[in-house]
Amino acid sequence: MGRVRRVKVADLAWPRQAGPLSLRPPTPDDIAQALTWRNSPEVTRWLLLTAVDPQTYTRSWLEDDPDSLGVAAHVDGQLVGTGSLSIGDAMGQVHAGQDIWSRAQGSLGYTIDPAHAGRGHGTHLARGLLSIAFDDLGLHRVTAGCFADNTPSWRVMERIGMRREQHGVKDSWHAELRWVDGYTYGILREEWT
Repeated sequence: MGRVRRVKVADLAWPRQAGPLSLRPPTPDDIAQALTWRNSPEVTRWLLLTAVDPQTYTRSWLEDDPDSLGVAAHVDGQLVGTGSLSIGDAMGQVHAGQDIWSRAQGSLGYTIDPAHAGRGHGTHLARGLLSIAFDDLGLHRVTAGCFADNTPSWRVMERIGMRREQHGVKDSWHAELRWVDGYTYGILREEWT
């Protein structure tokens, strides 16, 4: 069993291509641009945070956190989306000092500017994050979740090879829809192609 590579975001090669997207760590200008659509109702409808404070949002994207990776996705120099990969421990027993489960699992997320939705950017962005997770960081497993009614999001997960592992019945609170079903998807490194 391999260990997670202790790679810093700054040590990764940037920019990275993911289909037509160029991925790189976000700049303050990227975050300012993302804030122009991040709090719009068509985006927040499917996010857990229905509104973000601009200063807190900017700080969280720009801080150096070894357990979190944020990327800005560009097409021809224009920001079309943002993505994140949070790294954490998998469930595991501690035995004889082994901790292969430590920092072995990731959780990905993505948002696309509504002006650029429906063009496959979410799929390329999520696939790019999986490449970083498995090819660069050596993670064992990556998960993602969404509201069951967020069809575009779960279709992205299925397109990139993730499998639906859980269908939670009315396990998720939605500000407009109230209690709704939620989905959890996952993929293992050996399933990544």
